[in-house]
Amino acid sequence: MERTSVKKHVAIIEKCMMSEAGLRHLLSSPATQKYRFHFFRNSQIFIEAMSKTDFFSVIYSLSGLREPRRECLMCLNMLSVSHPGIQRIVLAEDDREARLVSRLYPKELHGILSKSDTLSALLSQLVTLLGETRRVNDNVINHWYVSRSRMLSPTEHEILGYMTRGMSIPEIAHMLDRNIKTVRAHKFNAMAKLGINSEVALLHAADIITCVPMSTFVQNTDSAVA
Repeated sequence: MERTSVKKHVAIIEKCMMSEAGLRHLLSSPATQKYRFHFFRNSQIFIEAMSKTDFFSVIYSLSGLREPRRECLMCLNMLSVSHPGIQRIVLAEDDREARLVSRLYPKELHGILSKSDTLSALLSQLVTLLGETRRVNDNVINHWYVSRSRMLSPTEHEILGYMTRGMSIPEIAHMLDRNIKTVRAHKFNAMAKLGINSEVALLHAADIITCVPMSTFVQNTDSAVA
């Protein structure tokens, strides 16, 4: 008698009902039959479900909005500590968001996919990722990395942390007891390192950076700024 294989449980956090319907259709493929997919509206419901279900992987779908992105990265960062054995995958809204997340959040994810890919490519990439149980940030899909030239200094990291709280450059200068021009110089240095050329993009980057430990991004010594 043939032995029935046990399906692996995969959690998908997706807030949008229409996107959920699309994902359900995509994941009905024969290529994903060895997985059982569970959909959740937010991370809190998913965390509560973890007490009853042994999840193999969690896929967090992003909408491109700031707050959902912060919730996603904070949830995945928590999982990396409390449940390091669970695979963590981000499904970004588009290529821009995928690059931003991968560049700034490199050490805690098993993969980053983009919804802007064709359905066949997305399915192929997802199947590949789900099959990689031991490799973190070392697969053909999540191939971006952080080089030393892009690492932020402690002061740059601190300034971005204040920015995500809604503080202005003069307010940040007052908090750090620094000259306004010096704070602006640090901000533009951070933008150059991150390959960002707008205030909005920098704010998105600041959101991501403040969701993970500072040691992930900072150099050993602060860069000197004239």
